[in-house]
Amino acid sequence: MYWVELYVDIHKWVSYISIKAGGLRPWNALSFKAVEHFVVQSECANIIAPYPTGAHPVHWTPYTCPLTAFKSSAACHKSGYSHTHLYKGDLASTRRNISFHREDSSPPYRSTFCHCCLHRFLTEQISKPDMASYTPKNILITGAAGFIASHVANRLVRSHPEYKIVVLDKLDYCSNLKNLLPSKASPNFKFVKGDIGSADLVNYLLITESIDTIMHFAAQTHVDNSFGNSFEFTKNNIYGTHVLLEACKVTGQIRRFIHVSTDEVYGETDEDAVVGNHEASQLLPTNPYSATKAGAEMLVMAYGRSYGLPVITTRGNNVYGPNQFPEKLIPKFILLAMQGKTLPIHGDGSNVRSYLYCEDVAEAFEVVLHKGEVGHVYNIGTKKERGVIDVAKDICRLFSIDPEANIKFVENRPFNDQRYFLDDQKLKNLGWAERTTWDEGLKKTIEWYTKNPDWWGDVSGALLPHPRMLMMPGGMERHFEGSEGENPASVNSSNTRMVVPSTKNTATPQKHPFKFLLFGRTGWIGGLLGKLCEKQGIPYEYAKGRLEDRASLISDIQNVKPTHVFNAAGVTGRPNVDWCETHKTETIRANVAGTLTLADVCREHGILMINYATGCIFEYDAAHPEGSGIGFKEEDKPNFMGSFYSKTKAMVEELLREYDNVCTLRVRMPISSDLSNPRNFITKISRYNKVVNIPNSMTVLDELLPISIEMAKRNLSGIWNFTNPGAVSHNEILEMYRDYIDPSFKWQNFTLEEQAKVIVAARSNNEMDGAKLKKEFPELLSIKESLIKYVFVPNKKK
Repeated sequence: MYWVELYVDIHKWVSYISIKAGGLRPWNALSFKAVEHFVVQSECANIIAPYPTGAHPVHWTPYTCPLTAFKSSAACHKSGYSHTHLYKGDLASTRRNISFHREDSSPPYRSTFCHCCLHRFLTEQISKPDMASYTPKNILITGAAGFIASHVANRLVRSHPEYKIVVLDKLDYCSNLKNLLPSKASPNFKFVKGDIGSADLVNYLLITESIDTIMHFAAQTHVDNSFGNSFEFTKNNIYGTHVLLEACKVTGQIRRFIHVSTDEVYGETDEDAVVGNHEASQLLPTNPYSATKAGAEMLVMAYGRSYGLPVITTRGNNVYGPNQFPEKLIPKFILLAMQGKTLPIHGDGSNVRSYLYCEDVAEAFEVVLHKGEVGHVYNIGTKKERGVIDVAKDICRLFSIDPEANIKFVENRPFNDQRYFLDDQKLKNLGWAERTTWDEGLKKTIEWYTKNPDWWGDVSGALLPHPRMLMMPGGMERHFEGSEGENPASVNSSNTRMVVPSTKNTATPQKHPFKFLLFGRTGWIGGLLGKLCEKQGIPYEYAKGRLEDRASLISDIQNVKPTHVFNAAGVTGRPNVDWCETHKTETIRANVAGTLTLADVCREHGILMINYATGCIFEYDAAHPEGSGIGFKEEDKPNFMGSFYSKTKAMVEELLREYDNVCTLRVRMPISSDLSNPRNFITKISRYNKVVNIPNSMTVLDELLPISIEMAKRNLSGIWNFTNPGAVSHNEILEMYRDYIDPSFKWQNFTLEEQAKVIVAARSNNEMDGAKLKKEFPELLSIKESLIKYVFVPNKKK
């Protein structure tokens, strides 16, 4: 929607018009040449031409008029500008009559413009407002191990060594750490593996890295996949964006939030439209992917309006070039042509798309970052369109193969937009221009894939006509690679301490006796399990299905054929268990229904399930007094119901007793050697202003997670207190932290009564009896010994 306001100063004879496009907040005062008067008058927009020299000044009463964005069909001509529109729908409801009071009766010369032409005229003819350049300091780029964002990150790292670039990526199937190799050794680059849906991680990064700018690329983007499981798109594209926005609101330190959207939010462009969708055009998404991107845009706009967040949105055409995962059209066709296979085209191939080369797009984002105006939307597009059939023929031509014999037509998508067409003039006004021709870009892309055929490993599933099976996380993680024979490389991040191994040998190995199917890939324990499997050489895959979807669980087990299943999925709360108090159905769905469904499916297939549960279902009582050393045993019934989270975990544990194929591991207050991880119990309490001082049983993951793998190998089942023997208090841990890590560290204690005033749900405090686990694994260290060996000594400051 447009709001156009006219102000006439008859003394200075200068007119100003303010335009507010797309519901955006800022207003720009734009100066016109002297003696030129413009006024909006009729149902469309009439522009009054300049009066002849010496004409008598005319006073117009200012009037504000809302013009709703619509498409028209009449040709409009004024000062050499023309535009053809196609009327759609009932325009009577979208137009408003506009009246101006004129003190002089002599009619000025008028030429009729629709509002789209007015937008174009103002954009091209009115002198630009002063545009201050923005200079960031610390930029968080989400999804930058993916295609477009990796090119943007590498460009900024290379061109601006004075900026710190922090990359956050959960390494989904279409991400590859090798995409960031050009930045790996740069001192201003840092990689953090994590999910934007983790509120505690996002908040932690914004604060500890002093982030002032966010460029938000992370998203599920493949349209075919969105027809297969649209919920995953909602989770990533909408919920993930919401988490970022809320973190920006809470921290209050973000000076720019650049949200990356898509041209598909506009919906289908008419085949005979001459001018593309501009930034104020109506959003009419037609598939689940574009609907989630439009929904995310609404959240971005709402946070801009409600909380004053400095947001900018971009909407881009299709992008192609090196590093792109081959589920997308151009890399898929290139790899298929390299393999001598036919190129599948959806429908009849008449669909038209606009394609931009990746380096041109990276430059566009650099321009938007430095020159984009807060509250505005920018289209990143090209006027050069190509039909899908023409793309296939061009690739056949460059490979010198016969298109008639190497192109086949396959079933179309459920809905396949015919055309997306953008008006990119607004971005061009900032100084950006497309530089790479289609032929030049396509040749560069083919050359890159020819030199790097194994960049993505086995992508046979992605090369299918409708590759929906890859949409969920769990594909092979791709890692930074050094030279042949190099030791495993550590990602350049003092905060993640993440070590990633070199790519596995692709030679066919001797069949391994075990194969693990892991649930909870994006969680802390689930992520660590994958690394342990890599280290031990155990074949594993992350599950693609969701716990509450029985059919997807069956599909996972039938496809992977695991010997054991590890369940580290579930809801603990975002950022803590207080979240569960207001999200009870979601907590039940994941912690109870989902876990039981997985256990039942595993039982049907004769598979042992290792289930990471919790020991936060007990509290000290008369039979187990604090400090007595008398711990709760595996056969004891839960006695703590102070939080809804604990209720669900106690409930499902009791029900799982009936499944003889389940090994339940009661984890408590998990700790690891990674003191930068916000989920680490030590990390948490070291950042609190005050802590309680109560002895508790705890789990040192560095020691106990390898034991859980050994338990699977031994086919152990039943309930196990999965903690180090003994108990340790908050003060004892913080004293170790002071002695080993920070000699100047200080803290304060408060009582349980004082703690209750700042939390929603009560917290569990107890000691677990570790005799059963100690008997099975005599080498298991006590909690204090384990803390010193695995946590504090490795982190000791020299």
